Amino acid sequence: MSTKPRREIPKALCLSEAAAARIREIVAGAEGRIEGVRIGVTNGGCAGMSYTMDYAESARPLEEVVEDQGVKVFIDPKAILFLIGTEVDFVREKLGARFVFNNPNQTAACGCGESVSITPAKAE
Repeated sequence: MSTKPRREIPKALCLSEAAAARIREIVAGAEGRIEGVRIGVTNGGCAGMSYTMDYAESARPLEEVVEDQGVKVFIDPKAILFLIGTEVDFVREKLGARFVFNNPNQTAACGCGESVSITPAKAE
């Protein structure tokens, strides 16, 4: 009986170097026992959905845990199909800094940039 080598499962999302560095700073400066950040989506805003990002002390049931560049990202199970293939970046601009979600499943965004329309990823 031959066994096929297992192929690596692609990560649900990845981080840019800037995003990983900023998350490491945030986690290091947080009070309490923080393991990483939790990313999800919520209904709301003028385009229909918004990305969420919070401190995460540990994984919740059914969460996907992605480790990238020394950072743990916990993905809300309700959000996984909306986030597959997303790169999270961190940009500094003239008047501030923010996390940016480069999401191939995003179909539209509102003018203020706070909410988006996302179509769930399709199974291959």
